[in-house]
Amino acid sequence: MTPPEAPTLTYAFAVCRGGALTALAALPGLGTGAPVRTLAAGPLTAVVQDVPAAGFGEEALRRRLSDRDELERCARAHHTVITAASALAPTVPLPLATLYLDDGRAREALGERETSLLTALDRITGRAEWGVKVYAPTGPPPAPEAAPEAAPADGPAGGRAYLDRVRTRQRSREQHHTLTLRAAERVDTAVRSLAVAARRLRPHGVEVTGKHRTHVLNAAYLLDLGRERELRAALASLRRDETDIQIEFSGPWAPYSFADGGFAGERIADRGVANGGMSP
Repeated sequence: MTPPEAPTLTYAFAVCRGGALTALAALPGLGTGAPVRTLAAGPLTAVVQDVPAAGFGEEALRRRLSDRDELERCARAHHTVITAASALAPTVPLPLATLYLDDGRAREALGERETSLLTALDRITGRAEWGVKVYAPTGPPPAPEAAPEAAPADGPAGGRAYLDRVRTRQRSREQHHTLTLRAAERVDTAVRSLAVAARRLRPHGVEVTGKHRTHVLNAAYLLDLGRERELRAALASLRRDETDIQIEFSGPWAPYSFADGGFAGERIADRGVANGGMSP
């Protein structure tokens, strides 16, 4: 007797419209052994993969995503499939760990959000996301202040001089911070002038940037395809002019920041499976 097949869930990576997506079948996806495939849902096409229910059910998924190494592995695999799909067709990335009990439930969910997904696809078609980060170098930490000399008999002049130096140094730091914020705003204004949409993201903390620079701008921009040369030229000019800051940019990316089709942060409790609500 042939043993029954182990139950599976439908893992969804992205939603597309049009395009020849057969090449995605060569991707390993989450490495479950099942092929990455497409699932038609009216005018939409989902990019999905069968995953074992034992390894991706709600409890198992919670354990999987609480393991840092496993979370990183899943996020990279998720991102790889989305990147490949976006190179073939307009693509709305879905959050990491978007799961359904079966294909029928996946189609049902896409049908419920068909309007918002089609709107998102209209917004991103022919466009790509670029990221721009601006940092303010903080330089090496200042040398410790020598203790003031003992005040002369006629008054605490040495103490006052010490406090004046502390205040001057503090004012200098504040002025430098203000100048870097203004420079970051000029960068943002220049890139926004090329973009059809822009989003400010939360700057990274010292655990990411290191101690010798401060993250003052973290932004994503949606640009029409073909404007990369203008973007690079604008940033090259800004780097020459804005010498007090460091400017980094990356892309083109799948439009994670501009393609919310109504799934972000959702918990699909009515379908029996949790959605992690995280993007890579």
